[in-house]
Amino acid sequence: MVFDDTTEKTGPQESEESQVKVRYQDMQSAVRFPLKLPVSFQATNGQHEGETRNISANGVLFQIDSDMPLGSAVEFTIAMPAEVLGSPADVMVNCRGRVVRCFEEEDRRWVGVVIDEYGFERR
Repeated sequence: MVFDDTTEKTGPQESEESQVKVRYQDMQSAVRFPLKLPVSFQATNGQHEGETRNISANGVLFQIDSDMPLGSAVEFTIAMPAEVLGSPADVMVNCRGRVVRCFEEEDRRWVGVVIDEYGFERR
């Protein structure tokens, strides 16, 4: 994956926690699509495997194999199936984002990631 190092700038009076809360609220306002797709991603604490629960224009909710701290940087690629997109081939979406939510439900770990940057790769 190739990304530049541009980041969203906020005022000095805002704490990192308040920035995460604002971005999380923005993420929650987008329409979500219930897609369960396998995903492998790299975070600051290592490589993780998981499955998407839902995807929106702003973020993704993953079921994961281990804990991830809030604010962790994450890079991942999702293979969007051709039949879901109505395209002749699967489309790979390379993403970079941050963990904005963590919780446990039904004995599973879940992580909400806001997408800061993305790019498409056709196969």
